[in-house]
Amino acid sequence: MPSTTRRDTPPPRSGGGEAETLRGFLDYLRTSVAAKVEGAPEPQVRAAAVPSGTNLLGLLNHLTFVERSMFLGEEVADWQATFQAAASDGVDEIVARYREAVERANEVLDGCADLGAPLPRPGRPGPSVRWALTHMIEETGRHAGHADILREQIDGATGR
Repeated sequence: MPSTTRRDTPPPRSGGGEAETLRGFLDYLRTSVAAKVEGAPEPQVRAAAVPSGTNLLGLLNHLTFVERSMFLGEEVADWQATFQAAASDGVDEIVARYREAVERANEVLDGCADLGAPLPRPGRPGPSVRWALTHMIEETGRHAGHADILREQIDGATGR
């Protein structure tokens, strides 16, 4: 299968403060992981490409739930189930749902001026904004790497 290089944006080169740097890297990774799924062909996008059963569409579905849980305080009863997209959900739906979760998460972050303050949670304490941003950089970056490999296995497309 021929290799196709897709253009990714370069990492942010921010001279700003800590919040701007953390959010810049998180947004960079969010954009990158969505681009890995966008345009991927069915049914390969949901086929398990490794023994764990991980698939490209499932990774983005999972990250949608992580965004909602971390920044919007939504409860997730079964994290393992988030790694599988519903049969009725295609690439366009999952990418749109992820981008909507990111937009809503950024609206919450826009209202958080203090990185040491807890994220708002109804009825329970949330992690600090700093911890949440750092965790989401790690979580999204790890899965973006998985997505790079899975997408290359599907159609040869690679990132930068």
